[in-house]
Amino acid sequence: MKITRIKDFIMDHNREVQDRLFVLTMSIGITALTLIMIIGMFLGESITDILAMAIGLLISIVLAVISIKTGKIQVGATIVALMIVFLLLPVTFLTSGAVNGGTPMWFIFCALFIGLILKGKNRLVCLFCEMVSAAVCYYVAYYHPEFVTEHSRKLAFLDSFSALILVSILVSSLAGFEIVIYRRESERAKLQKKEIDDLSQAQNQFFSSMSHEIRTPINTIIGLNEMILREDISEEVAEDARSIQSASKLLLHLINDILDMSKAEAGKMDVNYLAYNTGDMLSEIVDMLWLRAREKGLTFHVEVDPALPVSLIGDEIKIKEVLINLLTNAVKYTKQGDVTLSIQSEKISDTRVKVIYSVIDTGVGIKKENLPYIFSAFKRVDEENNRYIEGTGLGLSISQKYVQMMGGQLRVNSIYRQGSTFIMELEQEINSEELIGKVDVEARHAMNRQRHYKQSFEAPRAHILVVDDSKANLMVTEKLLRDTKVQLDTVSSGEEALKKTLDTEYDLILMDHLMPEMDGIETLRRIRKQMGGRCKESKVVALTANAGAESRELYKKEGFDGYLEKPVTGQELEAEIIHQLPREKITKIENSSGMEQPLLETDHRRKKSAILITTDSVCDLPRELVSENDLDILPYHVQTDRGIFLDEIETDSRGLILHIRESYENVKSESPSVEEYEAFFSRVLTRTNHIVHIAMASKVSNGYDNALEAAKSFGNVDVIDSGHLSSGMGLIVLAACRMAAKNMNASDLVDEIRRLSAKVHTSFIVDDTNYLARAGRISAKVATLANTFLLRPVLVLNKSKMSVGKVLFGAREKSWRRYIASSLESWGSIDKRRVFVTYVALSKEDQDFIREEILKRVGFEEVIFQKASPAISINCGPQTFGVLYMEK
Repeated sequence: MKITRIKDFIMDHNREVQDRLFVLTMSIGITALTLIMIIGMFLGESITDILAMAIGLLISIVLAVISIKTGKIQVGATIVALMIVFLLLPVTFLTSGAVNGGTPMWFIFCALFIGLILKGKNRLVCLFCEMVSAAVCYYVAYYHPEFVTEHSRKLAFLDSFSALILVSILVSSLAGFEIVIYRRESERAKLQKKEIDDLSQAQNQFFSSMSHEIRTPINTIIGLNEMILREDISEEVAEDARSIQSASKLLLHLINDILDMSKAEAGKMDVNYLAYNTGDMLSEIVDMLWLRAREKGLTFHVEVDPALPVSLIGDEIKIKEVLINLLTNAVKYTKQGDVTLSIQSEKISDTRVKVIYSVIDTGVGIKKENLPYIFSAFKRVDEENNRYIEGTGLGLSISQKYVQMMGGQLRVNSIYRQGSTFIMELEQEINSEELIGKVDVEARHAMNRQRHYKQSFEAPRAHILVVDDSKANLMVTEKLLRDTKVQLDTVSSGEEALKKTLDTEYDLILMDHLMPEMDGIETLRRIRKQMGGRCKESKVVALTANAGAESRELYKKEGFDGYLEKPVTGQELEAEIIHQLPREKITKIENSSGMEQPLLETDHRRKKSAILITTDSVCDLPRELVSENDLDILPYHVQTDRGIFLDEIETDSRGLILHIRESYENVKSESPSVEEYEAFFSRVLTRTNHIVHIAMASKVSNGYDNALEAAKSFGNVDVIDSGHLSSGMGLIVLAACRMAAKNMNASDLVDEIRRLSAKVHTSFIVDDTNYLARAGRISAKVATLANTFLLRPVLVLNKSKMSVGKVLFGAREKSWRRYIASSLESWGSIDKRRVFVTYVALSKEDQDFIREEILKRVGFEEVIFQKASPAISINCGPQTFGVLYMEK
């Protein structure tokens, strides 16, 4: 390989550093080995030593060439390292005076070679092999010196010195090369970063310019459309105008999405916490969407919690953007049915509230496998079925970023072809203790249908100048302010504005920013410094298509007194002018918005709870405790030859046991399917914001796995393996209900439930093992043997696994007594408030006996005898019972 090719290979930054180091090291190493051989010949080294180095040199050259040409450099480097470790170094060490020669330094260099060039397991293996090789060499040299070819004192010094020089050169070369590589890579990284920053800046500039250019014509469309709505027109024309208004706002929203995505990626997005009116915000959102929903024949509901504060402190713009995104998607992907916006309020403290916004639709839903990608930018899931639905794929990604920036959560629940629910939770500060209260929907709607525009003020003595390079924008502003009777002058450049301000004193100047020759900021500066000017103290408001919080801050910094973002509505324009004009110039103010208000509906249904605990019918809890704790329970199935029955609903334990005794047919229990769990969770989520589902021990039933799979369709469902069954599982459920009632958050609640699982004791003593055999727990032969010799197994639950803890022998009462005694021998302190005795077909006398034996040993406040559910009973048979309790 030519020297130039070697140099090109070494300096090629597209190759891995280890590969380049290998070529550099091999090049220098082969050169060094050649020099060592030559020096060795002059110094009188042994023929064996020279021959070993020659063989090593030849093999190294061959391996290096093959490795580079085949591209398998790591393989070649590993072979070279092993050859050096097991062949070259040991031979050279023993034939060159051992520790009295230069070989020990080459051991050090070999370790450096392995560390720098090899990767992963190869590096560790070769380093270990080198240590073993060095240890063997030193051992042989010390205990068997007869194998060592000793050097003369002079030769030892010369060999050691030459090794020192060569190793130093090699180490310096490698270190120098590493530094060169680092510097070059650092320069390349800086250059790439600059290119990326320039590209990002160019992209941001493009999006910003695009936003500005599109906003200008939209301002004209919305402004002139508003003028149409102000006129005495037919209802049909009014409906068309409202459709134009809604479509224009949605187009503007799409532009904001693109611009905001660019800002988010550049890390230039900020959160602006300001006081806002919740009712006004919701009205504006619904005003944009209800027409579109109606056009598709959808019913649009808005349900507002009466306890929602009228005024909160938060980023109203971002909250609005998220809700518009979610509602737009809901309308877009729903062909028939309903779209619902639900707002709930949960007071956290005297000054803070959690607001839960839910957008619910009956649309196409989202496939479970697509849910992890739902918030990815430019990603549209299920393209095959949604290819005819318009959209950029940006909305949900931006929404997720916004919610995260505001410290909230955005989750999705969806069942394919049944609909989706998006839930946004945000904590916000309360700005006003006043609550939104009840809203009369029908009366408000009727009033809105009849409302016409009415100017909010008149100011005939006020003098206003509008500066904008767009004739259309000047026309729109002029028309929007026509009914206010203000004296309005318009100019299309900064130069013309300066001429006007030199002769006329204006109360207010509405100034565009981006104008040719002289922009709005420069014009403002000149007005403030204008010699002989009459508007040095006049209020100046930026009326511009430059959108965003950073623009607002820019204009504030430059000395503007206010900021209006195009497209601007008549209401916004009038409100800003009222704020800026001197009070004495305003002769009339009407309490009229001039805007049609959308429908708002107070949610009169039962308010959703923060968390609900759910479980399965095999929890074996008394009905009064189920009702008291508002528990939702999903039944297991009992499968017989006659059909499948719902546990505890369509069959009971006593009748089932009698049927089994008489018919001898096989009966088994089955957990609900994934689809049943999905439907169950979907139904319960209409009453709560979060579900914590406690399932039976995962190694006893597949109910946990099915529930876990179903939970993947929901962002607010946690499924927990209780590790227990029957009333042992029920004890965990009751404890979870108590914690949920104390408003414990979901993550802490889940952690606490898992901790409690280890404190519950669940065991049963089985009287008739034939039922265990039918359930497949034991073989029929073992069951026959156990019944013959009066053996009664005790089944114990531990870490979700059911096993035989012990086998008791003898009469029934004797075995029961021993079981009760052993089951109440707890290492911890027993919680004496409650103990469950869950049983199958026990007589009153049996129950009294068991109660007496339990209370002899532990003074429980309450002993609850609970019939086992049919799904449990068929697996253990009559006269089976368990003592189930919890430790403190």
